[in-house]
Amino acid sequence: MHGVPRPQYRLPGPPAIAYVRCGEGKPLMFLHGIGGNHSSWMAQLVRFQDDYQCFAWDARGYGESEDYPEALEFEFFADDLIRLMDHEKIERAHLVGLSMGARILLDFVARYPQRVASLILCDCFYAFDHSLTPQKQAEFIELRQRPLLEGKTLAELAPALISSLVSPDCSPEVRDQLRASIKALHVESYLKTLAASIGYNRTAALDSIRVPVQLIFGADDRLTPVSIGEEMQARIAHARLAVIARAGHLSNMEQPEQFNQVMADFLGDVEQDAR
Repeated sequence: MHGVPRPQYRLPGPPAIAYVRCGEGKPLMFLHGIGGNHSSWMAQLVRFQDDYQCFAWDARGYGESEDYPEALEFEFFADDLIRLMDHEKIERAHLVGLSMGARILLDFVARYPQRVASLILCDCFYAFDHSLTPQKQAEFIELRQRPLLEGKTLAELAPALISSLVSPDCSPEVRDQLRASIKALHVESYLKTLAASIGYNRTAALDSIRVPVQLIFGADDRLTPVSIGEEMQARIAHARLAVIARAGHLSNMEQPEQFNQVMADFLGDVEQDAR
């Protein structure tokens, strides 16, 4: 695979969910963040397709997946994930989520723990009003929601949003990739997701997780700093925490080699322990 293809598979709806599937082996599923889509995982799909059957979706209202008319309840994403796993006849999977994707997985593991082989939770918060300081809560809204409600375009929104997410060392290529994913957002669905995220709180879910967990945070992540990862590690039984140097909120994109090595080591240990 020289690049990530457009999603070639489609889960019937409503809403219909578009997704990429590649490789062979045990299922490994990737869930993107609030400003991303399946292409956010390009470096991981290329790396892991030789050892796993990899999946990366466009969440409902993102990319080539369908929009939906109703207001969003955040739990709808977990409903979509179980639909996808059932459709693909996947009993258990290794699940990887970044930011919003990780929040979806905190919902999912609480409801369907028997379907989870392991969790990799990256650059995320577990409660909007607890994990993020009041300043960060205001910044989250100001950079994302307010400009669109005031009539700005996604292209106008992108520069300030990208600067808030990446490290000082972020390459121009990654910035361009982020700009493309932001410009591809569906405005109405994105606003629905933002509204649902503001009320998000899954603090209680952390204590009940009993599957292997790898936490990954960028050292330069200003939205969800490493301290949140430390809080999560203290609450999740036997969780590991890895900090990716010279990476911001999108650690898998900024430092893919470091990120992929952490993933590979963790998954290897999980597979070894399962034998």
